[in-house]
Amino acid sequence: MLWPMIAVALGFLGIAVLGVLAVRVFVEVRRLARQVGAASARIQRAAEDLERAATPLAASLDLTKK
Repeated sequence: MLWPMIAVALGFLGIAVLGVLAVRVFVEVRRLARQVGAASARIQRAAEDLERAATPLAASLDLTKK
């Protein structure tokens, strides 16, 4: 009777460890998603700034007229 109880306890501990690791992965994925979102917003702002800066330069070089 001792061995089945030990097997059940070890099985439960194994599932508990997997649950803890799953929660840690979930938290890290959420943090990574927030960082990717922030980086995407910064890239979008930089692209808009670049477009605003390039428009007068292109107009002065007559690159927009064809």
